[in-house]
Amino acid sequence: MEGLVENGFLMKGVSKNLPFHEYFVMHDLMHELSRSVSAQECLNISDLDFRAEAIPQSIRHLSITIENRYDEKFREEMGKLKGRIDIVNLRTLLIFREYEERIIEILKDTFKEIKGLRILFIAVKSLESLPQSFSKLIHLQYLQIRSPYETEMTLPNTLSRFYHLKFLDLSGWYGSSNLPKDISRLVNLRDFLAEEELHSNVPEVGKLKYLHELKEFHVKKETVGFNLRELGELRELGGTLSIHNLENVATKEEASGAKLVLKRDLKELTLVWGREQRTDVDADILDALQPHSNLTTLGIINHGGTTCPRWLCPEIRVNNLETLHLHGVSWGTLPPFGQPPCLRELSLKSISGLRQFGPDYGGVRGKCLLQLKKVVFYDLSDLVQWVVEPNCHMSPGLDSIDCRNCPNLCVMPFSECSCTSLSMLCIGSCPKLSLPPMPHTSTLTCLAVENGSETLSYDGKRLVVSKYAGALAFHNLGEVEDVCIRDESHISWTYLKKLKSLRKLAVTRCDSLFSGEMDGSVVFHNMNIETLSVDVSHLTRKLLSKVFNSCPALGELEIHSSLEDQEERVLQFPSSSSLQTLRFYMSKGLVLVPAEDGGGIQDITSLKTLRIDGCGKLFSRWPMGEAGGAPMTNPFPASLRKLYIREESSMRSMALLSNLTSLTHLSLIHCANLTVDGFNPLITVNLKGLEVWNSGGNSPAEVLLSEVARTKLMHAGSFQLDRLNVDSISAVLVAPICTHLSATLHELSFFDDERAIGFTEEQENAFQLLTSLEKLGFYRCKVLQSRPQGLHRLSSLKELVVNSCPELRWLPEQGFPTSLQALHLWFGSAEQKQQAEKLKETYPDLHVHYHH
Repeated sequence: MEGLVENGFLMKGVSKNLPFHEYFVMHDLMHELSRSVSAQECLNISDLDFRAEAIPQSIRHLSITIENRYDEKFREEMGKLKGRIDIVNLRTLLIFREYEERIIEILKDTFKEIKGLRILFIAVKSLESLPQSFSKLIHLQYLQIRSPYETEMTLPNTLSRFYHLKFLDLSGWYGSSNLPKDISRLVNLRDFLAEEELHSNVPEVGKLKYLHELKEFHVKKETVGFNLRELGELRELGGTLSIHNLENVATKEEASGAKLVLKRDLKELTLVWGREQRTDVDADILDALQPHSNLTTLGIINHGGTTCPRWLCPEIRVNNLETLHLHGVSWGTLPPFGQPPCLRELSLKSISGLRQFGPDYGGVRGKCLLQLKKVVFYDLSDLVQWVVEPNCHMSPGLDSIDCRNCPNLCVMPFSECSCTSLSMLCIGSCPKLSLPPMPHTSTLTCLAVENGSETLSYDGKRLVVSKYAGALAFHNLGEVEDVCIRDESHISWTYLKKLKSLRKLAVTRCDSLFSGEMDGSVVFHNMNIETLSVDVSHLTRKLLSKVFNSCPALGELEIHSSLEDQEERVLQFPSSSSLQTLRFYMSKGLVLVPAEDGGGIQDITSLKTLRIDGCGKLFSRWPMGEAGGAPMTNPFPASLRKLYIREESSMRSMALLSNLTSLTHLSLIHCANLTVDGFNPLITVNLKGLEVWNSGGNSPAEVLLSEVARTKLMHAGSFQLDRLNVDSISAVLVAPICTHLSATLHELSFFDDERAIGFTEEQENAFQLLTSLEKLGFYRCKVLQSRPQGLHRLSSLKELVVNSCPELRWLPEQGFPTSLQALHLWFGSAEQKQQAEKLKETYPDLHVHYHH
């Protein structure tokens, strides 16, 4: 592969969706050239519109990448293809996708006579998906089989017949990990791509003497073919090898039979013992498992011996080691870590007796671990300090330290001459460790410190501090844009002013932050804080006003409370506020009063979005007219475009919204006492999204929509609604409403309608008027038994959702519209689950999802 890249045939890329996942692509010009040169022998069928008569009869290599759909023309053309090319002597067949049953039958019929294949790629849903002549493909040299997730399908027993097979690719196999018992008959196999579990299930693997890699091998006492001597026969073994259950090895001679010292191509080796440990025997066995000096990665886990193997102590003979993992060992002396010239990663876990890491432990005196990049310390209960020799710039290239659950650790090398290139530091459950102000260098851009409820995290752009008692190095936090502070007593606004890049700030339970220095002199002109989230539990109205005045560029504000019960408070906003988004969240004592009373938000003419969630008393003091009629003044500025109110029991009248004629989105959810008194139909003119529903109580949805229907607004083009969520089926499914929603409504959902059992004829007719509907949902409609019977006539419908509607029958009498792509059932009954399974069989092209 590297040769192809170096010579320009392929280019290497890295996936954006899968970090560190490399792939290779061919340059466009090279691709066109290769297609031109191979056009008489190679063919790719990539769509259903291919025509067999245009295909050269000399084709020997065929790939199929069609979409998972079917039409009759495809069957006809595949029949013609079977007669046009020499199927019997086809050399390559690559099927790259999974298909529904009808296409599988076509492919099986087309290729039932193949016998001369050398290369086969195939995705199967069951063993019946394999070509009929699969067991006769004795000339195969390269085989790839893929299967769907969550299947118990077993590999075909005939797999072991392919004597000439050199490459077996099961990396996409998600079925049973059981292999045919005689799989070792594949004596010419060189490459076996599969998960570790499949590798570990190969009996008598020593017969596969040309095998290049065996990821995992389990020593088994009672099972024939799983003795370490099997590994000794694999002379070309390389790559990665993990040997498990070494407690089952009885003698040093048996361990020597693995012949690891002869495997010069082996790069990574892990030796794993189980819980049963035998001190003297295990020591001899580990000595006999000495690897070749070319090894770059070594792991030893749960070894029961008390001494380090002679090939690691007193001298490390595996001198090309780059990574060393020692887990659960109890050696009196550890290897000389400073000796391997290339050691980059060191991991020590669950090692008792290790009190000091440094010049007096592990043989590192005179060596400063110059190449070390990463250190991991886990569960080292006796470790007290990591010391550095005087005048030693220890590990100048050290990039990462991960230290957790070391309860007695007091000292780590954070001085100016050590760890100067550190970029990642993770400290967890090390209560005695004293840290310098963090981050201690400007290179440290990934930081996590955790000790019980005390946490500090930093990723270069975001800083989160909660009950952290240590100091912060604000001079190294110049690039921070987002800060979240909780329960802190030693951080002030003056410190925050040093963060020149700060744009987003969240503060919870930090009394000292709002101290006497908040006299108006601290104004963050240079920082431009745009988003602020603040807990008002302990703030006075005056202090909070000063906080707002300190952030003149504020565009988004969230006000919340961390206390369930708090005294009533009124907020005062600056008259020159530039706020565009405001949210009140769970502030139980918060109330709004008119501006002349020292509060209110009605004069913030820049405000575009307002969210009110779970406050409860927000409108309790707002002055209303006689008998609770229209308000004396409106509480919200007319500039609002989006208004979301949830669980606000103090909102009793729609008159509070009468001036909001520019709204594009309105959401009124669980406002139990809300009525349509004073409702102004003009607020619906520009709406694109409307939600009005109330679980288990009275809902104004039906009256609201009826009021709209009775006004002069109901003319062509009067509604712009794209999304409508209500709790009353009867409120929506009337002809006047549906007629004017016909052109724009794409999403309709019904929530908590506990009255509707089915659909009347009038409602069925109104439903047919919704010709633009793409998504339909029913949520918690407990007594609803049937869906609209004319559902199949909605040619635009793509998605149907049913959530917690136990009585609803899915199976339609008239079928579904051909446009429907997905059907979701959430928290359904056992009967509904059976219906879902039946729908999968009846509509194979429909994505049916059943969610528990």
